[in-house]
Amino acid sequence: MSTYVIANPTTGKIEQEFDELSDGAVAGVLGRSDGAYASWRATTAEERAQSLIRAADAYDARQDELGKLISTEMGKPIKEAVGEVQLAGAIYRWYGEHGPELLKTEVLDPQGSEESLVQTEPIGSLVGVMPWNYPYYQVARFVAPNLMVGNTIILKHARICPGSAEAMSEILHAAGVPEDAYINVFASNDQVADMIADPRVRGISLTGSERAGASVATTAARNLKKSVLELGGSDAFIVLDDGDIEHTATIAARARLSNTGQACNSPKRMIVPNGKFDEFVSTVTQAFESARLGDPTDPSTQVGPLSSITARDGVVQQVKRAVEQGATLHTGGDALEGEGAFMRPAVLTGVTKEMDAYAEEIFGPVAVVYGVDSADEAVELANDVGFGLSGSVWGSDIDRAQQIADQLEVGMAYVNEHGTTLPGLPFGGVKRSGFGRELGRWGMGEFVNVRLRRTSKTKK
Repeated sequence: MSTYVIANPTTGKIEQEFDELSDGAVAGVLGRSDGAYASWRATTAEERAQSLIRAADAYDARQDELGKLISTEMGKPIKEAVGEVQLAGAIYRWYGEHGPELLKTEVLDPQGSEESLVQTEPIGSLVGVMPWNYPYYQVARFVAPNLMVGNTIILKHARICPGSAEAMSEILHAAGVPEDAYINVFASNDQVADMIADPRVRGISLTGSERAGASVATTAARNLKKSVLELGGSDAFIVLDDGDIEHTATIAARARLSNTGQACNSPKRMIVPNGKFDEFVSTVTQAFESARLGDPTDPSTQVGPLSSITARDGVVQQVKRAVEQGATLHTGGDALEGEGAFMRPAVLTGVTKEMDAYAEEIFGPVAVVYGVDSADEAVELANDVGFGLSGSVWGSDIDRAQQIADQLEVGMAYVNEHGTTLPGLPFGGVKRSGFGRELGRWGMGEFVNVRLRRTSKTKK
């Protein structure tokens, strides 16, 4: 049976299967992508930009259809799914509108010559390995800037998202991107490794697990290829003592339950003053218990299933292990009986450094709440993990909150918001959360040749 399947996590039923790429077809894919590079890079920046804008128009026009597709594939509640489609479209539109300007030659101080300037040029064929939790958005982050630059793309999506992978390919081709400039492949991990090793591939971008990132980065480094990695996260949500605790706790709960907790930059660790701890925990617990679980295609559903039974059981086991090791479970944490990959959202407290839950990423609807006696203790706790994707600080004194946010060892620090992602803002982390940046002008600077051209008069 094919391992690329739409297995509806709401019902547990396999709805569609897709043929995998054969080993013999890998060489053809590489040849097609490399062969398309010369003509795609030769198109004008304005032409490439118009293709991206047409793709954005298609995302906007088909948002309900595309939203329902990923609700079926990986269980995202339909309102969030449509919102993701809109965000993906906005990313294509942003690069279509701003890309040509970002590619203009930069004139430098001549520094003794007639002319010194920097040109931004594409580098060739790239491989993208994308995850299932944001099927459209995370592809757009990688694809839009690199198509705009003039690179060609071989895209390997997650095994549970073949339907949305094919839809994205169809949209780009209809928008004017040549079929060989963007190739969707249902490839195996070994085939991806072979692609990365091939000299025609010039770079690799992966969003996924630490293990997958380490494997890809090792293969890329061995073959002297650049890689961009967006990996896991265990984001801190620091609450100061000068804000509205109930309101902030409600926001924290809503943010943690978004996408059923399956987001790298979800606020997984909530750090609260001890004097406000009980009120905060009570509010989050109540919000988790009242959240409506159900069919993600139902607009009233707030929390859908996890992406698969296996994923659900893994999170349930993490909660169980935390309790066995001494943590306090306030609500939830168990699998729902019946069809589908549902679990009741869980709230944990009393997690200590000796427990697995202190350091590991819990990729599901689980909030871990910590109590602290000072802002300094909050910062120390926030930074005491191997991840460094993002974090947030919440309080009424903005200057104080900003000073605390500046101490976070993360790629994205927020004050009174969490996890905001917009086309023009850089996205990425530090430490074990990966390296490189996506989105904005930074996303167009990863897989390019920043070429210096310097001209002097002929010496006599």
